[in-house]
Amino acid sequence: MLKVMPPSESSGWTLVVPVKTLVAAKTRLAEAAGPHRAALAVAIACDTVEAALGCALVDRVVVVTGDPVAAEALAGVGAHLVADPEAGLNAALRHGAREAVRLAPGGPVGALQADLPALRPGELALVLAAAAEFDQAFLPDAAEVGTTFYGVRPGVDFTPGFGGESRERHLRRGAKELCPPGVESVRRDVDTPDDLRAALALGVGPRTRAVTRQIGEPPGRETPLP
Repeated sequence: MLKVMPPSESSGWTLVVPVKTLVAAKTRLAEAAGPHRAALAVAIACDTVEAALGCALVDRVVVVTGDPVAAEALAGVGAHLVADPEAGLNAALRHGAREAVRLAPGGPVGALQADLPALRPGELALVLAAAAEFDQAFLPDAAEVGTTFYGVRPGVDFTPGFGGESRERHLRRGAKELCPPGVESVRRDVDTPDDLRAALALGVGPRTRAVTRQIGEPPGRETPLP
């Protein structure tokens, strides 16, 4: 199991974000997005990563992807890229976490979903501050079925259990469920047209907003990135 080594001094979070190949990304949005599906997937991932990098508690974001188009766009917003081992979501996260430990052996490591286009840096900071109080912790998604964030303190095994009913899986593995108020943007992942509309109501990042205008969805508000 991967362990994050205890820190010699205080260090910020490294977040690992998995990004699928565009042919497999956001398939449940295919009917609504039509020919813009791949562009929407890239836009959502870039807005997510840019917002995460804007969080005061985040030192870096490691993106795990095997898609060259997505990789180029994400590098442009400041992500550190590693190749996807193509062995499933949690294997990709563990692979990214090994790179995170190499880059910052003394820092906490978290996994963050790539489909949080309404993500606000300040709300993410609330989640990370709460997670730092526990050996391992997670944040459930808005439906309270899945997970949008999982993180560990330095010195704790990094064992993400994303996919399907991951909230229950993380609970069974002993991770602390986080319930801070006012973090709706960190819980609002986007898989379906209804999810996208809910994210638009919260206010999405500029790239997602631009693509949804092309699709014909209501433009919503643009997420501020202070």
